[in-house]
Amino acid sequence: MKDKKVILASASPRRRMLMEGLDIPLEIVTGIDADESVPPGMEAEEIPVYLARRKAEAARHLMKDDTILLTADTIVVLDGEMIGKPEDEEDARRMLRRLSGRDHRVITGVCLRSKEKEKCFSTESKVYFGELTDEEIAYYVRTYRPFDKAGSYGIQEWIGYVSVERIEGSFYNVMGLPVHQVYRCLKEF
Repeated sequence: MKDKKVILASASPRRRMLMEGLDIPLEIVTGIDADESVPPGMEAEEIPVYLARRKAEAARHLMKDDTILLTADTIVVLDGEMIGKPEDEEDARRMLRRLSGRDHRVITGVCLRSKEKEKCFSTESKVYFGELTDEEIAYYVRTYRPFDKAGSYGIQEWIGYVSVERIEGSFYNVMGLPVHQVYRCLKEF
């Protein structure tokens, strides 16, 4: 990694924090305008890598000989249905009511690209939520405003402390980036 610089093309403050924790040379680029529409009938498990690759295409102009571009996308899947980011407070409350007392999957797709090669992968974690009251859901949405988060929640926030009973898989994946896998793949580059 001494002769390469990583460009993280993401507006996510969580992905930025997680990547900065790896102590590697890093440049953050926001404002990449990628088409995030999904082809009809695409399986939920395929969506995160598909979107990460679309974001990499939109940020292709940032690549130089000494750079590795990193893009990612995270989704929440409940009963085979993708749950995206909420549109407003009511949508966030509705999503959290659906997740309450149930388990769901969090899948993050990652695309690493240099001028020479591309490596894309996804990581899945299973999250088990305890029961949430309407008052707890309203408090969380009002206080933490989770409108930029898939599934309307951030596991590293209050709701994760009081509701997440257990996780199968990577905690950091649920935050938005499976940094252990990203690090391994970056070493291979």
